[in-house]
Amino acid sequence: MAVNKIILFYAFAPVADPTAVKLWQRALGEQWNLKGRVIVSPHGINATLGGTVEDLKRYVKATKQYPGFGKMDVKWSDGMGEDFPRLSVKERPELVAFGAPDEVTVDKHGVVGGGTHLKPEEVNKLVEEYGDDVVFFDGRNAFEAQIGRFQDAIVPDVQTTHGFIQDLESGKYDDIKNKKIISYCTGGIRCEILSVLMKNRGFEDVYQIEGGIVRYGEQFGSKGLWDGPLYVFDKRMVVNFDEETTTLGECSQCQAATSDFHNCADPGCKVLRLYCENCVEVARTQVCPDCVERLATV
Repeated sequence: MAVNKIILFYAFAPVADPTAVKLWQRALGEQWNLKGRVIVSPHGINATLGGTVEDLKRYVKATKQYPGFGKMDVKWSDGMGEDFPRLSVKERPELVAFGAPDEVTVDKHGVVGGGTHLKPEEVNKLVEEYGDDVVFFDGRNAFEAQIGRFQDAIVPDVQTTHGFIQDLESGKYDDIKNKKIISYCTGGIRCEILSVLMKNRGFEDVYQIEGGIVRYGEQFGSKGLWDGPLYVFDKRMVVNFDEETTTLGECSQCQAATSDFHNCADPGCKVLRLYCENCVEVARTQVCPDCVERLATV
């Protein structure tokens, strides 16, 4: 019986013809019946795909043949077989939509001028050595941090990556610009860019976790500096690193402990909220405040 998996990876490398690479990636995905998302830009490739182990291995082997993609770190996790509705392969000016494509420069080694890469064990050593002079900085959308985050992390109040530049330039983080900043995100790609944006705005000593939260959680589970589960952008939505994972999220209705995200009853809802088992019927039958406001302006 076929075993289904999900892979997550990115590679920063100059892509002279993103359109040609997009078409090639679509052909590979269709050839091996893969579903998920692939983004190609002049800066490289970013993908999350699901399929059988055999098909994914063939895809990875082919993709690594492109110059600069051979070094990509492929993260594997268990899939359910229908984790994505379809295959989507798109060409974008940025691999992650921070709205600053001109601030990112890549060469054959990857992003130029980004944060210092730390392996998971090096993250712990830095905190042990410098204590309060180390600050964790969440590079994800704020809702993701509701269920899991590094201990005492700063979580910017941004709903999409487009909000980070304005937030960084607001002055609210000026008092930590001389501290050691460890930026973190799901698999590492957002921090490759965020660390550049932070350094360009005066943050002096910026780091990023090699492989992101995924690699840290795989190594330390609930016994390190990370608390709670991890939000992921597929049908699973939430991943626990071990059986001792703490539930940090609170139901938006009754504040009970939960890690379950739901959209409201409006089919066009884009806002995920946490609901416990006793309150999930609210999400299924009522329209959330965001959608009420959205519908009022239509």
